[in-house]
Amino acid sequence: LDIINPADESVYGKSAAGTKEDIDAAVAAAKKASEAWGKTTGTERAKIVRAIAAAVEKNKDAISVKEAIIAGKPLQEAAWDVDDVCGCFNFHADMAEKLDAKQGQVVDVGMEEFVTKLYWEPMGVVGLITPWNYPLLMAAWKVAAALATGCAVVLKPSELSPYTALDLALLAKDAGLPDGVLNVVTGLGPEAGAPLTVHEDVDKVAFTGSVATGSRVMHACADGIKNVSLELGGKSPIIVFDDVDIDIAVEWVMFGIFWTNGQICTATSRLLVHEAIAPKLYARLKEVTGKIVACDMLTPARDDTAYIGPIVSKAQYDKVMGYIKQGVESGASLLCGGGRPEGAPSKGYWVAPTVFTNVTPAMSVWREEIFGPVLAAMTFKTEAEALSLANNSDFGLAAAVLSADVPRSQRLAKQLKCGIVWVNCSQPCFCQAPWGGVKRSGIGRDNGEEGFNSFLQVKQITEYKSTQPWGWYIPPGFTRPAPSPPEAPNAKL
Repeated sequence: LDIINPADESVYGKSAAGTKEDIDAAVAAAKKASEAWGKTTGTERAKIVRAIAAAVEKNKDAISVKEAIIAGKPLQEAAWDVDDVCGCFNFHADMAEKLDAKQGQVVDVGMEEFVTKLYWEPMGVVGLITPWNYPLLMAAWKVAAALATGCAVVLKPSELSPYTALDLALLAKDAGLPDGVLNVVTGLGPEAGAPLTVHEDVDKVAFTGSVATGSRVMHACADGIKNVSLELGGKSPIIVFDDVDIDIAVEWVMFGIFWTNGQICTATSRLLVHEAIAPKLYARLKEVTGKIVACDMLTPARDDTAYIGPIVSKAQYDKVMGYIKQGVESGASLLCGGGRPEGAPSKGYWVAPTVFTNVTPAMSVWREEIFGPVLAAMTFKTEAEALSLANNSDFGLAAAVLSADVPRSQRLAKQLKCGIVWVNCSQPCFCQAPWGGVKRSGIGRDNGEEGFNSFLQVKQITEYKSTQPWGWYIPPGFTRPAPSPPEAPNAKL
């Protein structure tokens, strides 16, 4: 497969087009390795997982360059992503050590005759399918948790950006990970991803990607009754009230949709702004957005300039431009953008940061995930109206509230129907906290204790400690002990 540099449409390199036979071989290797790896202690696994983090950190510069080129993002953004990868592996190493202390946890069942203990065991062989927007980080979220819990992994990265997943496998081997525990198969979804989801020796599938593909993954897992977790699309709202600082609010609005070129599942792509400040906010938004320039991905960014990279592929570029055309044709007002950004080369999949105003809830730019630097804006009068518009979506991944009124912000945060809420910010992500959504945004969570536990299955072991028969059936010749005499009643009562 050709790996395309989206900045200039040149062929950056080649990648193997994996098939069912490759998946079969990878799963067989994982199954063979899982028995021994699954029996290691959390402390033993933590040592290797931390070594992987150290190896990634050591190779940060080379990995960042690859990520910047194939994912189409500024070099400094790619470098920050690699830092997050290291943090993710270190966090899950900590979780693996805590798991050892947790094993054998006693449950109070309310009967002294029984002792019940809980043990957490790895799922076994897990199939991981990851997207192109954060090639290594999205892989790390799942791989780190899987390895730390004792699972063996078959990873199928996006065919658009597979290189750093392959680097991860090589670095993991050098860090001491046993052969067969982490396997990477590159290739297209139908030829490599689909066989992974239906393989009889895969115990769990974890997928990040589109709703349409996620639905197919869930259907495939249903026949085998496989454990499945899905982190899917979003159309997240950002609600801006009239008590905000305009400049601060505009920066968070921009960051929420133009960071990583809007190619983020949680992008706050629906702006709800209070009508009292809409004209002023729109004017400032247009002014500042117009200063965002196309970046040379490998040139360090200046602190006083905002940059945007290209869309990842021709197909995604055509999709984004198609939505912009629909927005114009449906009657939305194009505040800014809609074409190529300032400084963009003649070739490449470049889209300028785009903002639509006067949008209605029926428009596709408001309802559907675009996965590009396109913001759709509406106004509201009351808190209740803002909440209703925000929750009126098929998605429920994330939302943001910008307001100086703390009680109002907390009230809305509890009422927004989504898995992640940001107050007076947009897009912060921490591996210590769970990440995922509700409704058509998926099921299950990555990261945090919840994400770690998603690769474990809990077993209860209950022991009958009494030497006396249970009493449902009394064997011949056995004399039941006489019951103790009742205590004398309390005369005072």
